[in-house]
Amino acid sequence: MAILRKQDGTITTNLEAIAQELAPLQVKLNLWPIDPATHQLLAKEALAEEEKEQVLQALDPYFQQLKENEGYESRDLIVLHPHTPNLDSLLAKFNGCHTHADDEVRYLLDGEGVFGFVLPNGSQVELTIQPEEYINVPAGTEHWFHLTETRRVKAVRFFTTTAGWIPEYTATKILFPLT
Repeated sequence: MAILRKQDGTITTNLEAIAQELAPLQVKLNLWPIDPATHQLLAKEALAEEEKEQVLQALDPYFQQLKENEGYESRDLIVLHPHTPNLDSLLAKFNGCHTHADDEVRYLLDGEGVFGFVLPNGSQVELTIQPEEYINVPAGTEHWFHLTETRRVKAVRFFTTTAGWIPEYTATKILFPLT
């Protein structure tokens, strides 16, 4: 269940209310179920390349839908966990406020990830997304990303072009975590 946290400490878990809050940014959220056989594979901390491909193939109906409706051309499966080599340096690329030239699209399969957003009025929110949740952060949207304290995630990333995911850092100071 997605969890939206505002600067004033208010927490919202109602997907409709979250979508309304993020509507000015045109962020899309969706729930996509995962079949039980795929859940068994996802229970492993790490996946071999052939297991990653098996997961991607099981989820291809979602990819086909995105290809047809939104022009996505490729996808991959990222698997991060506390034992991932260079995990901190991998995550450091995205934990500062930035934008991308392309949409950032993720479908979480396991673990949790946190997207922070700068709203048009300058306030900020953080959205924790969890398994079976899909998010599309439109190109040019000022945001940041980090993992929760579990430091693990398995997510499918969808691309129109991988070049568009290079972070373009902004000068905006992130006001989270709240103290």
